[in-house]
Amino acid sequence: MANLKITELLLPGVKLIEPVYFEDYRGYYCETYSSRTMAEYGLNAVFVQDNHSLSLKKGIIRGIHFQKNPKPQLKLVRCTRGRVMDYAVDLRKDSSTYKQWVAVELSAENRKQIWIPSGFGHAFITLEDNCEVQYKVDEWYYPEYDRSIAWNDPEIAINWGTDSPIISVKDARAPTLAESDVNFSVEENK
Repeated sequence: MANLKITELLLPGVKLIEPVYFEDYRGYYCETYSSRTMAEYGLNAVFVQDNHSLSLKKGIIRGIHFQKNPKPQLKLVRCTRGRVMDYAVDLRKDSSTYKQWVAVELSAENRKQIWIPSGFGHAFITLEDNCEVQYKVDEWYYPEYDRSIAWNDPEIAINWGTDSPIISVKDARAPTLAESDVNFSVEENK
């Protein structure tokens, strides 16, 4: 029996990962990641870094973030405390789903994860106070390739559920997609 349930979402390559939890009177056990199970689904990433963020207030937006070529990052994201709405945005200019996004609620309670391939932007908004998000990446952090797209870019038009989020200075200064130097393509970012 597989210990992970993997479902394709509406954008090609973006997956919902649901670990199988074995629970009893003591608590639970699960595999949150298994390279063997992922390989059975054709997901062959070698993760090099784990990241962990704490967002103290409801309504914090982090994103839309990515690392451009030649150092893009695939991400496997989960929320281990609180609840967030997590977004993957297709930034591959020659994709049939370019500028489209998909959202999944991730929470400590539902234990879901989202697999976001390179070529996609990543963002989330906190749905309550004190949210912790953890994610694995398959490429090291390189500040010279680190980029953001404006959270309120009208071309992407994410419905965040708020008009006055809490955002970082970096995200407040982020360019629109049209102004950015995003350089993803379907062929390069599979």
